[in-house]
Amino acid sequence: MSAAVTRAPRLRRASAAVVVNTLLVAAAAATLFPLLWMLAASLMPPGEATSLPPRLLPSQPTLEHYRTLLGRLDLARYLGASALVALGATAFSVTFNSMAGYAFAKLRFAGRERIGRVLLAALVVPGQVGMLPLFLLLREMGLLNSYWGVLVPSMASIFGIFLVRQYAESIPDGLLDAARVDGAGELRIFVEIALPLCRPILVTLAVATFMGTWNDFLWPLVVLTDDRLYTLPVALAGLFGEHVQDTELMMAGAVVTVLPVMLVFLALQRYYVAGITAGGLKG
Repeated sequence: MSAAVTRAPRLRRASAAVVVNTLLVAAAAATLFPLLWMLAASLMPPGEATSLPPRLLPSQPTLEHYRTLLGRLDLARYLGASALVALGATAFSVTFNSMAGYAFAKLRFAGRERIGRVLLAALVVPGQVGMLPLFLLLREMGLLNSYWGVLVPSMASIFGIFLVRQYAESIPDGLLDAARVDGAGELRIFVEIALPLCRPILVTLAVATFMGTWNDFLWPLVVLTDDRLYTLPVALAGLFGEHVQDTELMMAGAVVTVLPVMLVFLALQRYYVAGITAGGLKG
């Protein structure tokens, strides 16, 4: 009787583990299926992606659509433009958000709490609400139709500031005070002590900023009027015909757009997850 009683909880735990793992596998398959079909469709002959019944694999794989992308679209230029904007926005975001977040967490200055509450309240305001005033401001500054006009709004964000602040608050004050006693200035403390300790959350912020900027379509479309300056998502939108949609060509363009982001995320996912986890625990 005791053996049966002992075996029952083990069976329940094993059954629960099977159910959880089955659900996780199903969720992973549902997430990966669109990406795999996008890749398969990009290799299909023209018209096959919209055929009935729908096909999941190309009957005769072809790279014709990728060659068409290189021929009809100056792919290298638009890839370079997207890389320039995404890397620039990431560098500026990490620099300014880390400085502001550290200041809110560890420095004492007049109005700190009041400014923090105002910024926190601004988090609930949708970004689209500020697009018109921001556009008018950039026009007065002469930054429209330039990459600076795309970069300026990404240089700092309220979310980035508070993400870094929540993490930086976990840095022991005694460590910073000891450095001050040893004669270190605030800039040296920030660069040599705070930044290394905040590395996980800074990597998280960098990955999120890079992915968001690389995939951004609306703001570059609003700011850039010269098609030679377009980023990749805006340029690929021009592949839509006025009345006809080439699905296979669009899927090839989507693969080209998604691939760099996926490679960046896969390369840095360990640091990204560590930063999110540590930020949640320490926040």
